[in-house]
Amino acid sequence: MTKNGVFYYGQDTIDYEVVRKEVTYKEKINQTESDKLIAKKTKPRKVVIKVHPDQRVVATAPVDATDEMIYDAMIKRARWIWQSLQDFAKQQDHVLPKRYVSGETQFYLGRRYVLKVVTNAAAADEIHSRVKLSCGKLNVELSQSDSELDAEERAVLVKRLIDEWYKNKAKLIFIERLETVLPKAAWVTDIPAFRLLVMKKQWGSCSTKGNLILNPHLVKAPKECIDYVILHELCHIAEHNHSEQFWRLLTQVMPNWQEVKARLDEMAELYLNE
Repeated sequence: MTKNGVFYYGQDTIDYEVVRKEVTYKEKINQTESDKLIAKKTKPRKVVIKVHPDQRVVATAPVDATDEMIYDAMIKRARWIWQSLQDFAKQQDHVLPKRYVSGETQFYLGRRYVLKVVTNAAAADEIHSRVKLSCGKLNVELSQSDSELDAEERAVLVKRLIDEWYKNKAKLIFIERLETVLPKAAWVTDIPAFRLLVMKKQWGSCSTKGNLILNPHLVKAPKECIDYVILHELCHIAEHNHSEQFWRLLTQVMPNWQEVKARLDEMAELYLNE
């Protein structure tokens, strides 16, 4: 008997499968009376959790284990489960270059989504209507004529649709985050202008005039990481280099910036992977 569950670790949603294991008839008849007495006095067998290379999380539990017991077991090992998922995802993403086909991993605001490419005869012409997030998946709709393209042409089209979707999302999210963190930057008197630019190794930059350049790939990261990059660039409006004063100012507006930066650096290769 199987059942699905879910828990949250930070901003990540982790789904898990529960497999309840009954004691077999053979095990029952081989139990002595003393075994049965001990079994009554002891706690139910523990929940065994396994993270598979295909990123499935499976909890094997005895039939008498409650949903709460299983959930508690998942929470106790939440960090290990999350880290295992990260490690397996990295292995998969590093080994398999992006082909923009169903089953690949895409990111948005720090969460992983499975890419699903579908053909829909009624697919809209507008790009924003052809790419949607739904039920843990990033769905990309192709028209009937698109389906006649060869694999390479389809991949180019899917990539273009996804890139445009990311840019549209990035504009909205970056405006939102800029307005959120701006009160912390008391030295900035006006809302700075920003533009998007895809960069291979940088998240952002700040011109001498105080205009920001932000990498649209940054929208794949958690909001706290986006805030860090924006605050970093806003600090450059006051301190144009990475002087001691700059780092002091950044620490003042974001005391945990080193922790957030480390989190962003850890995932940078995946977020920047095209």
